[in-house]
Amino acid sequence: MAPSGLLLDSLLLAAPLVHLAASPHTKVEESFNLQAAHDVLVYGVPLAAPARLARAFDHFAFPGAVPRSLVGPVVLAAVARPAVALVGFRHAQLVVRAVLAACNAAALVVFRRALAEAFGAAVAAWWVLMTVAQFHVVYYASRTLPNMFAFGLTTLALAFLLPKTDPRRARVRRRQAIGLLVFATAIFRAELAILLAAVGLQLLASRQLALRSLVALVVGTLAVALAISVPLDSYLWQRPLWPELAAFYFNAVQGAASDWGVSPWHYYFSSALPRLLLNPLAVPLVLFALAHPGTRRQARLLAVPSLLFVAIYSLQPHKEARFVFYAVPPLTAAAALGANLVASRRAKSPAYALAALALALALVASCAASAAVLLVSSLNYPGGDALAQLNALVARSHDASAPTLAVHADVLTCMTGLTLFGQNPHGLPLALARPSALADLLPPPAAAAASGPVFLFDKTEDSPLLDRLSFWETMDYALMEDPAAALGSWHVVGVVHGYDGIEVLKPGAAPRHHDAGPVVGRGARVARLRDAVRGYTGGWWVGPRMSPRIHIMKRTRHTRHAVS
Repeated sequence: MAPSGLLLDSLLLAAPLVHLAASPHTKVEESFNLQAAHDVLVYGVPLAAPARLARAFDHFAFPGAVPRSLVGPVVLAAVARPAVALVGFRHAQLVVRAVLAACNAAALVVFRRALAEAFGAAVAAWWVLMTVAQFHVVYYASRTLPNMFAFGLTTLALAFLLPKTDPRRARVRRRQAIGLLVFATAIFRAELAILLAAVGLQLLASRQLALRSLVALVVGTLAVALAISVPLDSYLWQRPLWPELAAFYFNAVQGAASDWGVSPWHYYFSSALPRLLLNPLAVPLVLFALAHPGTRRQARLLAVPSLLFVAIYSLQPHKEARFVFYAVPPLTAAAALGANLVASRRAKSPAYALAALALALALVASCAASAAVLLVSSLNYPGGDALAQLNALVARSHDASAPTLAVHADVLTCMTGLTLFGQNPHGLPLALARPSALADLLPPPAAAAASGPVFLFDKTEDSPLLDRLSFWETMDYALMEDPAAALGSWHVVGVVHGYDGIEVLKPGAAPRHHDAGPVVGRGARVARLRDAVRGYTGGWWVGPRMSPRIHIMKRTRHTRHAVS
């Protein structure tokens, strides 16, 4: 392979990992698969002791609105296990997410190579540059949403459908593409049946696949997918279950998805896709490629199935941008066709030269916008930041020698970054331990001194317990959005800030001050950056405004209660 190809592949592999390093925490919508991956790593899949499932696995305590497949977390944990053993469980969350990012990035690499084979290296190069300059797909590549488990499969499938130089290999790849789409539909996201149908119609219309072969392939692959999902998910949920059928019935048939919000029919075309493609010239380039005689046929091959999928899916009232991530690689490829055509003709006329310059400027603008959005997004996880700061504060305090510490986490903390991996950096099977036997699970004194105490988290919400002083007296620390909600005597040892819009400070203007306690974490870093920048700009600052989100509180004037 040419060095340029290796460089482009390296960009695709590195971009999701850079986004992961910049924003390592997660939000509640990612928690189901992430918590399940934690449970599989810690407890395994207890085939010989099914009673352990309900006691140990988080999805029994927090099942969500509708059951989801556990196939993804099981596979992810199995692949991540060797690396977790190598680097230590305290890094397990990053490892698990890095494995998912690598899988999705590898699918993008396959798409790039297929695009280069089909339409040339220059088109593939434009596609890579436009892809890494986007934000959403690269940022979400490591996030444990069902959509991102499906994303790698759909990207591979769409890569396999691109024209091949070897007709025999092309026939094999088409069949593999259908199989991948069936797997993604049956196990991870039922709405991908629409994309499957759109691809099938395209193959039938172009006579690349016969109807009988298509039906046989779909039915056969569906049987294999169900043979994987139904037994595993039924066992792990302890009831007969095909999760994606249950999700489809709940969201589409019963219309429960609308409870999460309703968007206008044109939302995906007027808002979501332009934001996902990010480049201001991406949509015009797609339209240009579809209209120009030199690229029309190739652009239709790339864009029509995805646009048909988005159009039909727009009938669903509840809409989120992540639901149409699968359309981004092929639509970006159609835009790359247009960009390459413009760039290749830049010497033929001033109009093309001016358009080529606009392409370069738009690419730079996309990179800048993506970097800015990454910065802002990394400041939106105060719960994860608070947990990291709690560990750092305890390590510098007298509590560092305590074997265990009881911590209450409120709703905002749990929704913005508190995960089982963060709660359990030692990788201990805490859910299976009786309180009286907890000491048997704790690290030896020397290891405990090096790694810190074990935090025992309480996540009680909307309970009369929160109105009882006796409840709060069992806690050593609390992570609270509202510090007044914690009864008794508490001392704020740190305040974690979160993003609260963009602020513009003129020379002489003082930033807002919050006196609840010392600012720690990312809020403190932003404040230091702001002060440094103002020293060079004569006092001007345009950047993220940070506001208090979570107070790290330590209970005072008490004697620690023994764990009982």
